[in-house]
Amino acid sequence: MRKLIAGMKISADGKMEGPEGYADWVDAWSEDYGLSAQIDACVLGSGMYPGYEQYWTAIQNTPDAPLPMTGKLPTPAEVEWGRFAARTPHYVLSRTLDTANWPLTRFLRDAAELAALKQRRGKDIYLMGGARVTASLIDAGLVDELRLIVYPLIAGEGKALFASVRQRRGLELRKTETLDGGRLGLTYAIA
Repeated sequence: MRKLIAGMKISADGKMEGPEGYADWVDAWSEDYGLSAQIDACVLGSGMYPGYEQYWTAIQNTPDAPLPMTGKLPTPAEVEWGRFAARTPHYVLSRTLDTANWPLTRFLRDAAELAALKQRRGKDIYLMGGARVTASLIDAGLVDELRLIVYPLIAGEGKALFASVRQRRGLELRKTETLDGGRLGLTYAIA
């Protein structure tokens, strides 16, 4: 069976967004978890997907221009992920959305459809979130692995990654990695 692997960039106090609704401490949204060679599908929630599609479409269309959302040039790793994302199926968990600009986007209506996707042949699946979807899929027992990049700051107010997880889950530490800028890469299996 394929694994569902959640990857998140969080503050040391477990926030994935600050009070403004985004993680202003993250410089780039490249895939920094070492997943690209291991996955062939991505899953997102309906709240995250529209902004995700807009952000990566801008990079795909004009990789050498500043991004409209940030005013910054995309990093080489973001350009690389933009190319990967363009050729990779994306699944959006939503009961209401039914259209997307990306031709490889499909919609899953519930956790059972995601469970069926995990049973199909293929590589692992990257769960990119957001927080509510990640928490609900952890509660449903569908997330197999958690990869976190922990930034060395206390965000204070903001959206906690695990705030809406209802059931206690054990984690088995599989890998730690010291990253530049004082960040930590942590890989856990979810028990």
